[in-house]
Amino acid sequence: MQNNFKPYVPAEEITPEFTVTSVVSGVLLAIVFGAANAYLGLRVGMTISASIPAAVIAMGITRIVLRRNSVLESNMVQTIGSAGESLAAGCIFTLPVLFLWAKEGLINEPSLLSISLIAIVGGILGVLFMIPLRNSIIVQEHGTLPYPEAQACTEVLLAGEKSGNGAKTIFLGMGFSALLKFIIDGLKLVPAVIEVPIAKFKTLFATELYPAVVGVGYICGFRISSFLFAGGILAWFVMIPLIVIFGGDSVLFPADVSVKELYETGGAGAIWSKFIRYIGAGALAAAGIISLAKSLPTIFRTFSAAMKGLKSSSNGAKTEDRTEKDLDTRIVIFGSLAILIITLILPPIQVGIIGVLLIAVFGFFFATVSSRMVGLVGSSNNPASGMTIATLLFATLILKLTGNSDTNGMVSAITVGGIICIVVCLAGDMSQDLKTGYLLGATPKKQQIGELIGSVVSALSIGGVLVLLNKAWGFGSAELSAPQATLMKIVTEGVMEGSLPWEFILVGIACTVVFEVLHLPSLAIAIGIYLPLELSVPIMIGGVIRWFMDKRNKSETKESSNGVLFSSGLIAGEGIVGIILAILTVCGAAEKIDLSAHSLGIVGGIVALAVLVAGIVSSALPKKNEA
Repeated sequence: MQNNFKPYVPAEEITPEFTVTSVVSGVLLAIVFGAANAYLGLRVGMTISASIPAAVIAMGITRIVLRRNSVLESNMVQTIGSAGESLAAGCIFTLPVLFLWAKEGLINEPSLLSISLIAIVGGILGVLFMIPLRNSIIVQEHGTLPYPEAQACTEVLLAGEKSGNGAKTIFLGMGFSALLKFIIDGLKLVPAVIEVPIAKFKTLFATELYPAVVGVGYICGFRISSFLFAGGILAWFVMIPLIVIFGGDSVLFPADVSVKELYETGGAGAIWSKFIRYIGAGALAAAGIISLAKSLPTIFRTFSAAMKGLKSSSNGAKTEDRTEKDLDTRIVIFGSLAILIITLILPPIQVGIIGVLLIAVFGFFFATVSSRMVGLVGSSNNPASGMTIATLLFATLILKLTGNSDTNGMVSAITVGGIICIVVCLAGDMSQDLKTGYLLGATPKKQQIGELIGSVVSALSIGGVLVLLNKAWGFGSAELSAPQATLMKIVTEGVMEGSLPWEFILVGIACTVVFEVLHLPSLAIAIGIYLPLELSVPIMIGGVIRWFMDKRNKSETKESSNGVLFSSGLIAGEGIVGIILAILTVCGAAEKIDLSAHSLGIVGGIVALAVLVAGIVSSALPKKNEA
């Protein structure tokens, strides 16, 4: 049990932890990872856990750059920095819907203030709701809940006591990715997508050349990438040809022209846009709900155990041990109530009393669920989208039944869903960070303050990132498809207006049921159906590289892990340059560096892809100076 556990830094030992250096470094990382993950999630509908990359960079900053040697200080940098990624994930899955409705003329475009306030509310509640759960989930269940990513972060930070090669690998990946991204989207010397029409099969084969997407595939590994790719093949080489061949002169809702005419004017992409994405939406929604249903026994056990732990903690004697000190319970309770009251009365946050009650109940419940699920499967596999869909369905239905079925009701539903999604993501991230701190011997109270700082700073910056990206390219565009947000929009409108092509959505639901019966990972395949093929293919390329390198290196070795770190750098580097290019676009400076007139065409694209593959492979090869 926990009484026998001895952390790396004993409770009686005092070392630098919550310092100006750690806070400033962590805040910078929170902004960078938040912006990078927002950009990635809006492009492909997937985000990565930033805890391990943040741990590597934190170790590099404190150990190599600043020549400091405190593992708890590095842990604080990682704690604050990873909050940015989690908050970004919660925001980009839901809040872009408000911009999409504004584009359709249904509402006014959300202001920077309103987006930031929604993010701040979700971020603070996510942290406060998790604090009472720490003792029961992190301490009492030590040895029961493995927290795989927390253990990995611990190993990375402890490795920083000896070497900083991991940080160098990430920075190398960031520079490599930044250069390729700038050549592709800045100078435009190389096409972003290679397309090969296959007229005989009424479809096309396409792949993007962006480093971040290939990096996602390497991190996910061959198995998940292959299932996602299988979904893409099913959509583009089975469903689209069948619709074109058998649709003929029929006019299928929601299209207003015949299938034949739609294909002749827009190609396979038009068929995907009008029909397949609804099949994908149905498959995604069903997969998310099934994932949540499978977790119900764990959810109820977790909630019950957490309530018992909270009761015993409030009745027990207070300890003076540094490693057991949490934020004062009064701050947690009154702080949560204050935030809920502010949410109710602030005009920029339109949720009403029903919405606030839903946030309070669903927020704490799913914060409990998320904290435990991360302990079992890691934050990368946390079913946040499933919990958000369940919340959104329930909230939209309640609002409709209470007479809020107009545009304001839809805005309230999305706002509630957005806050809950942020709560879920932040609570999961925080439980992982607190577990890392528990293993290292950090002070929980200081980590909790760090999480609050990281979430607030990230919330302030993420609003600007969303506004900037929307002005540069627009959500729902080819550059920023915002697949998760589009799904949330479809769900909300479907419940409120009943205006969905339910035939295609039911086909998607049926597909998910088949996947489940066959014991296949339905969520990964559903994402593959929903995403354009040009995203599934490079993810598969990354997965194949990972499979090849693991096989060559004989196992899950240090070299393969270096490939993961390099791929994390690819994602961060592209995200940063993506934000820079968005700024240039808004300022009108993007055209000045545009060299598309001298584009190298498909040949240049193939060369760029080969260079990218070579870079990842090189990062994962054994180094002569490594044992």
